[in-house]
Amino acid sequence: MEDNIFARIVRGEIPCHKVWEDEKHLAFLDIRPVQPGHTLVIAKADGDYLFDLEPQRYGELMQAVRTVARLLKERTGCQRVVEVVLGYEVPHAHVHLIPTHSMADLPPILGTPADPAELATLAARLRQGA
Repeated sequence: MEDNIFARIVRGEIPCHKVWEDEKHLAFLDIRPVQPGHTLVIAKADGDYLFDLEPQRYGELMQAVRTVARLLKERTGCQRVVEVVLGYEVPHAHVHLIPTHSMADLPPILGTPADPAELATLAARLRQGA
């Protein structure tokens, strides 16, 4: 059984500001929000890396994310809810949902322009065996 902060929240050992819940998932406000309403959606069951979840669990989590995103959009009046998956900060599968009105509501996330030759080389390597 995991012993990270999200597992402890699921077990009721640490309080959270819950906004939605079903039998398998929990959504609560982030304690370091990018914007008001920044919400984390987690699976209640253990599982560190989102992309290692079994396909059914992954699909169920994404359905929960969609449900919570709709709730946030409706109740905050934002233009869009942005979905962000980081994957390093807590070793428990989770998705960030951030209500936004424009790109200005988000921290800088765009990189610098890449060299076209480097992009072509990388794309060819990624296609190998696909």
